[in-house]
Amino acid sequence: MADINGTEAAARVADVLLLFTDGPDSLGVSAIARRLGLSKAVVHRILRTLTDRGLLAADPVSRGYRLGPASAALGARALRESKVRTVAMPVLRELQAATDETTTISARVPDGRVYLDQVESTQEIKMTVEVGRRFPLHAGGSSTCILAFLPPHEQEAVLADELAAMTHRTVTDGAVLRARLAEVRAAGYAHSIGERQSGAASVAAPVFAFDGTVVGAISVCGPADRVDDAARERFAPLLTDAADRISRALGWRGGLPDDAGQESA
Repeated sequence: MADINGTEAAARVADVLLLFTDGPDSLGVSAIARRLGLSKAVVHRILRTLTDRGLLAADPVSRGYRLGPASAALGARALRESKVRTVAMPVLRELQAATDETTTISARVPDGRVYLDQVESTQEIKMTVEVGRRFPLHAGGSSTCILAFLPPHEQEAVLADELAAMTHRTVTDGAVLRARLAEVRAAGYAHSIGERQSGAASVAAPVFAFDGTVVGAISVCGPADRVDDAARERFAPLLTDAADRISRALGWRGGLPDDAGQESA
């Protein structure tokens, strides 16, 4: 029983910290309690512990809590030591030079994905991304690209959940999204226009680990009037080649697990 209680307590602490990977910069006790279904007393104890260790800090303006310096240090080290990011960055620089648009690398995380890094466009008007923030898997090119190559049971778990609208163009119908995922698997890449961020468009391709598990995605993104159909046709082969190079550097040799989003190659 003690082990079960200890595991549950650790899970609650982790859940509180993970709330700060998306949403507002600061959160109060009531908001955290409501989102996690915990009592305010339990939340207050967790927040006090995390604050004492520098993982969170009290925000005097909002009277809530925000990520502390220890969290920043953990995040910085995680980025530095991310093999996916390390392998991807030289390839992304080449891809940015070839497209003159911002290129990005995302990694899959529990309940979504995060941008690990980007190489910004040199153009005056450009798109930049929010590194480290968690985004859902149903909205945008990089997200749907990852979702399309997940095993069916993991896809269905996402599709069965609420598909919240991030913009008026976000696909929130499970049947429509399911059909789109099949198209992404067939094409080998995804594209989106204004689904996650109004006025932005992207083309994305999946990145695989040595065992064929999809671990992330790379993208080319920019203003929707520049990343149009013609640009997408031009970017797609460059992008899929870049994603293949990154995947092979991670040990992938082609082919996917039998229970992945498509049959083994």
